[in-house]
Amino acid sequence: MPAADLLSRLAAEPERAALFLDVDGTLAPIVERPADAAVPAETRAELERLGPRYGLVACVSGRTTAEARRIVGVPGLTYVGEHGLELAPEAERWRETLDEFISGVDWPAERKRLTVSFHWRTATDPVAAVRTMERVAERAVAAGLRPRWGRMVLEIRPPVDADKGTAVRALLNEHGLRRALYAGDDSTDLDAFRGLDGLELAVRIAIASAEGPSELAAAADLVLGSPGALLELLRRL
Repeated sequence: MPAADLLSRLAAEPERAALFLDVDGTLAPIVERPADAAVPAETRAELERLGPRYGLVACVSGRTTAEARRIVGVPGLTYVGEHGLELAPEAERWRETLDEFISGVDWPAERKRLTVSFHWRTATDPVAAVRTMERVAERAVAAGLRPRWGRMVLEIRPPVDADKGTAVRALLNEHGLRRALYAGDDSTDLDAFRGLDGLELAVRIAIASAEGPSELAAAADLVLGSPGALLELLRRL
């Protein structure tokens, strides 16, 4: 079915549907320093409108729940952080291992509660930075951790089978919803796309970029070129 028809069906009965939205690169434009990210005021206004209209509006982020809530800045929505790991209690026991791992890496770390990220967007030599990150990823595997590559970032996480897909599925089950839209821009959003499998109605939206994975666009029902284009779509919902 064409994407326009899927969106029309979703918007026709919003109380039966969920909207799942990644934050960085999807709602908020990518910036050089992760701490500077923010959702534009126009997008916040749309989220405020959509929150009470749909059965569920959730922001599913690689950041912590608290950071995602701060960047989005819209109360009343559902926030899930660290790619769904915050919904997996077994991830907690790996915090000490992560701390030990970070202490042996000579690179600025973005430490979260259950994961750590190494960014190289501002590196003067990106090629050398990637080589360094490849060695970090190898060490992570040796330590029993899982490396995950994203848009100029390497994330190290516990070996726990929780991701954006399991988070999406848990929220859908909790709210009793069988229709959903998910929008994202990076490799971890592929997990969320798979989390919509088997629904009565599913719309997968990729925010494409030169840095993003080609697999995301290939798996999407609709490909958009920027967070601004997603804002225009949200205005039609």
